Amino acid sequence: MGTQVQEETLTLEEVLAALKVTHRLILWNDDTNTFEHVINCLVKYLDYTEKEAERIAWTVHNDGKCIILEGSFTEVEVYRKILKQEGLTVSVE
Repeated sequence: MGTQVQEETLTLEEVLAALKVTHRLILWNDDTNTFEHVINCLVKYLDYTEKEAERIAWTVHNDGKCIILEGSFTEVEVYRKILKQEGLTVSVE
């Protein structure tokens, strides 16, 4: 008896998703931005609810940083540039 092989078909999206390396956008605590400004930016650009954004702002305040977005480098880099223009301290890991 021969070995049976079953073929599996993947979509392009599935292949790309498997290859994607996840990057993280980190929001850092600083002495220049107010809670209100940080919360407004998170709501405006990342579609967080006000309550979620407030929780993130407190995490940043207490822990010094918080991961606010995970995704492809391109996606994360776009948001890093936007938030940096708003004066927030952000980096990509």
